[in-house]
Amino acid sequence: MKARVTVTLKNGVLDPQGKAIKGALGALGFDGIGHVRQGKVFDLELEGNDKAKAEADLKAMCEKLLANTVIENYTIALG
Repeated sequence: MKARVTVTLKNGVLDPQGKAIKGALGALGFDGIGHVRQGKVFDLELEGNDKAKAEADLKAMCEKLLANTVIENYTIALG
């Protein structure tokens, strides 16, 4: 089973990397960029077919390692 976990900063948390990316895009001639938020994506392959167990395991992975839940949100997509 394949899964994708997307981790992004919570609203209100400063994103210096996003600000730097916005500046770099402008320097490269890309106009009209209003706001950039940077995040990370994890693609995982899980053994088994139990979606409920996979979702529970992925949530535990996010809570323990993949996301800093104080400042980050995460979403899980199974496919």
